[in-house]
Amino acid sequence: MTVSPEVRVRPEARAGVRDYVLLTKPRIIELLLVTTIPVMFAAARGWVPLGLLVCTVLGGTLAAASANVYNCVLDRDIDAAMRRTAHRGTASGVVGVSQALAFATSLGVASVAVLGVFVNWLSAALALAAIAAYVGGYTVLLKRRTASNIVWGGVAGCFPVLIGWAAVEGRISAAAVALFLLVFFWTPPHYWPLSIKFADDYNAAGVPMLGAVASGTTVARAVVRYTWATVAVSLTYAPLSGAGLAYWAVAMTAGAWFLWEAYRLRARAGEPAAAMRVFHASITYLTLVFLAVGVDAFLR
Repeated sequence: MTVSPEVRVRPEARAGVRDYVLLTKPRIIELLLVTTIPVMFAAARGWVPLGLLVCTVLGGTLAAASANVYNCVLDRDIDAAMRRTAHRGTASGVVGVSQALAFATSLGVASVAVLGVFVNWLSAALALAAIAAYVGGYTVLLKRRTASNIVWGGVAGCFPVLIGWAAVEGRISAAAVALFLLVFFWTPPHYWPLSIKFADDYNAAGVPMLGAVASGTTVARAVVRYTWATVAVSLTYAPLSGAGLAYWAVAMTAGAWFLWEAYRLRARAGEPAAAMRVFHASITYLTLVFLAVGVDAFLR
């Protein structure tokens, strides 16, 4: 299937609020917030002032939304070729390129303004770096060129951890870096199983996601390696932050379960059903570990 280089606006279509909201990829933003809020509690070693919490979450949400809309503009030809993304406004032509770009830019400017004025300029700079990493690094440079795209492109998804920590402490500590690396290593075993499920879509769009260009066994082995790295890094956070037994218990138990699902995928040679189990397990794992990060701050 040939990917069209341009998606034209349908003159009979009119974009609504929902079309613009979907361009921001709300489900991805929800996952980013799961990491940001507990990290703020950890950095504060307890409660965070409500105003600071709201402004940081708002600024981070706007930054993620901006990056996602830019991604939808640049990848509109790819999205149009894949069944699971063809409904997006930029792919279907409901939202014009100029309108989407204006929307993305407005979101980005608002993000930097909110964080810079009401939080601190370090968090604002990190938000801007996250947008640049996702749009320039992942979308433009990596996504269409290498099967390792999500490994390095996933760096953008790690920034909310740093933004949350910097918002509270005004600096980036070793504990924050450990959580950054946790999300970094977690991203491939989270996304590669999904690429197995939607391999046909990626092949149709010409995107070399690992799950689309490698055998199920190869992908499963890579998932196991990165899952081990994820669990190992999660355990380094404890000594760096002084986390207590509650964090250790959750990190080790959730990590063992995540590894079990990864090995189950390898035993089944990367079959789609097992891949989706790992995908959903990865979300639960990350949520549990970061909840433990937040709760531990209060227990200490």
